[in-house]
Amino acid sequence: MKRFLSVLFLTLLSHLFLFATQSLGKLDFLRCEYLVTPLGVDVPTPRFSWRLPAHLNKQQAYQVIVGTDSVAVANGTGGAWDSGKVLSSEVLTVYAGKAMQPYTRYYWKVSVWDDANNNYTSAVSHFETGLMGMHNWKGSWISDTHDYRLKPAAYFRKAFDAGRKIRQARAYIAVAGLYELSINGTRVGDHRLDPAYTRFDRRTLYLTHDITQLLQQGDNAVGVLLGNGWYNHQSTAVWNFDQAPWRGRPKFCMDIRIVYEDGKEEFVSTGSDWKTSLSPVIFNSIYTAEHYDARKEQAGWNTPGFDDEKWKNAACTSAPSNLIVSQQMHPVRDVKQLNPVKMTKLSDTDYLFDFGQNMSGVSELIVTGKPGTEIRLKHAERIGEDGKVDMSNIDYHYRPTDDSDPFQTDIFILSGKGEESFRARFNYKGFQYVEVLSNEPIELTTNSLKAYFMHSDVPVVGKVTSSSELLNKIWEATNRSYLSNLFGYPTDCPQREKNGWTGDAHIAIETALYNYDGITVYEKWLADHQDEQAPNGVLPAIIPTGGWGYHWGNGVDWTSTIAIIPWNIYLFYGDKHLLESVYDNIKRYVDYLNYTYPSGITDWGLGDWIPIKARSSKELTSSIYYYVDTDILAKAAKLLNKQRDYEKYSALATKIKNSINVRFLDEQKGIYCSGHQTELSTPLYWNIVPEHMKELVAKNLAERVEKDQSMDVGLLGSKAILNALSENGYADLAYKLASKDTYPSWGWWIKNGATTLFENWRTDGYRDISLNHIMFGEISAWYYKALGGLFPDASAPGFKHIILKPNFVTGLTSFEANHISPYGEIVSSWNKNRNKVQYTVTIPSNTSASLYLDDAYIVKSKEIKSQILSAQREEGSIKLTPGTYHFEIRIK
Repeated sequence: MKRFLSVLFLTLLSHLFLFATQSLGKLDFLRCEYLVTPLGVDVPTPRFSWRLPAHLNKQQAYQVIVGTDSVAVANGTGGAWDSGKVLSSEVLTVYAGKAMQPYTRYYWKVSVWDDANNNYTSAVSHFETGLMGMHNWKGSWISDTHDYRLKPAAYFRKAFDAGRKIRQARAYIAVAGLYELSINGTRVGDHRLDPAYTRFDRRTLYLTHDITQLLQQGDNAVGVLLGNGWYNHQSTAVWNFDQAPWRGRPKFCMDIRIVYEDGKEEFVSTGSDWKTSLSPVIFNSIYTAEHYDARKEQAGWNTPGFDDEKWKNAACTSAPSNLIVSQQMHPVRDVKQLNPVKMTKLSDTDYLFDFGQNMSGVSELIVTGKPGTEIRLKHAERIGEDGKVDMSNIDYHYRPTDDSDPFQTDIFILSGKGEESFRARFNYKGFQYVEVLSNEPIELTTNSLKAYFMHSDVPVVGKVTSSSELLNKIWEATNRSYLSNLFGYPTDCPQREKNGWTGDAHIAIETALYNYDGITVYEKWLADHQDEQAPNGVLPAIIPTGGWGYHWGNGVDWTSTIAIIPWNIYLFYGDKHLLESVYDNIKRYVDYLNYTYPSGITDWGLGDWIPIKARSSKELTSSIYYYVDTDILAKAAKLLNKQRDYEKYSALATKIKNSINVRFLDEQKGIYCSGHQTELSTPLYWNIVPEHMKELVAKNLAERVEKDQSMDVGLLGSKAILNALSENGYADLAYKLASKDTYPSWGWWIKNGATTLFENWRTDGYRDISLNHIMFGEISAWYYKALGGLFPDASAPGFKHIILKPNFVTGLTSFEANHISPYGEIVSSWNKNRNKVQYTVTIPSNTSASLYLDDAYIVKSKEIKSQILSAQREEGSIKLTPGTYHFEIRIK
């Protein structure tokens, strides 16, 4: 008995110890394809990633187990894949097991061993496969008509009987256009504007929905409302989306797969037996607005007992493309609800609402009125001198054929049946103000209207705070602009264009990645690049496009997205998948440039777009981006073990750089071209300047800025100017530029009431001046780099090794940058009092860092012995392992 009790005690003790160690060291942030427990995964080799507990030092090995039995996986048995113990410190791996099966839930977990050989195991996570191939679709593509000129949106419904108890149900829906799906009268999910915009005739996206809880044993009904989106663009503007080669009446294909408790499965799929009718959405345009006639509502249209005898049968039609793939990215959602900060009653039929900030999204009206009352909701960014909304700055490129489709103006026709509400389903706008006008008197209050800030709901991974209220506001405005322009692809503005301008996106890519976990959106958008690339390698200026942009605006300075974005994804995530996927596309693009511009010099591009005063050489800036793309291609070739390509494109990159310096650099004076700010900063930032000339060129840049007494750059220069200064010994001057509140500057916008970034440095433009643009958004990334000193290391990407180069600039007393890397949170924080700086840095588990400080600083540390600190500084940097460090720094 004593022996039994002793064994029992030891067993309990070991379990308690195991529980304690696992609780303290639980792995977290398990993701498949960078999503948490995703549905509809249809890649054959999904990626798995995880994050170590904060207290661990280094991962020495990992093991991933995948299977279809959760209990078996929990117990360490993987029926699909067992990676075995892999000696690696990586926190990302790729599935290499049995072929994935469709419609299957897979469970997985990861175990890691630290440098002391302690083992830590995650909880069991899961993901679910989708159709895994075109051949598994069972439904037909259906529509209500072939007439794409028809204005009202179409309802579709199907009633069916589920005769047994349901264990699980999934809806797989592919759409050319946009959709809202409902089951038994309840809207499915919280996504907006699905599916994301693609080149519809080359790639169509499908979504997977878990509808288990919405179905019931017995009678059921499924309803679908289709919108036009970019597929059937009925508005007319300068980009000719109404003439897109794919254009057609919206259509869809859906399979509902039901698994019953007895294990049997049943499919409810689209076909000619589905019923269709026109809806109260009498017009919808992703570009302009939406019109809704509540008098045409059909109560219960998507419920089982509805009488659809008067509805007609749906028509079977062809698929829009030969490639239907799963949409695997963070979706567009209503991320934030806003209430008006002010309402002004202009008359009984005219009310003005101010939401206090610029945003992307929609408004929602609650109102009571007479039947047939027409209400117009005009959305705008600014107010005119007459006290009403002014759209003159955002309708600049709109080319309406008549007055039936007013810009950013929803139309709501009341049924008169008590309190009614309306919000656009298939549209979004850019606005701060909404003017509500009616043809009959209505009574509104501040509570009658609310707004929803909509965008791709990418997780936040970065934060900046400082002692400067202006800096904090610029950072917030920049990020708000970035989010306002993220709808499954990065856009330039959420009102006037909504176009995926390539140049805007690569200028802002570091701002994107320091602040948000956006890899899923960018991987989707680079697939759009592949769809749009011409056989000769040329890309359009906007992506996706209906055909516009192949002959203007698509120079090398803009369409460098094909190389710059995949390279930055690699730097920030340590994942070469995207770079490998688009490698041939980058190569085709660079080969086109090399064939067309064999000298290494090109003037193909838009140049330093929207400059202030100086007109910089377009030949210089375009040739620099030619070099950047070629250099990235060479580095990618080396990374992917393509030695011949590496040698070829390394030589080409060197040739281009030499050609630029021979053509544009005056070595005696240390200036490029005319010595304008963009002409000096872009060669410095993009590593064109010969090493022995950098000090002189940087000195000339600083002198030029002092002489000009302000910033004098356009878009390309805005990416380079602050970085070129701060990375070459002039951080104080860079901060002086960044913190100005006089024209031209970011602070000038804030001083004039901006809550988002503008398209133009001027604030007094009448037309063609969007007040919500991201293209000048590099400054948010610059805060992380120059002030926080956070840089990824290309030799150990994903912040596996962190480069720290903080600048304790004059004019700022405190600053903190936080960034959640794939390995965990990095913190760089400092407080300054005269010549004394308290600097704190946190390095996450499984990483290392190198801290570089100016030789003029005297440094002490609580965590590092003075002799070690001195020795490391003599070697050039202070080496940091995981943990939190406190430095005392004195400035001589």
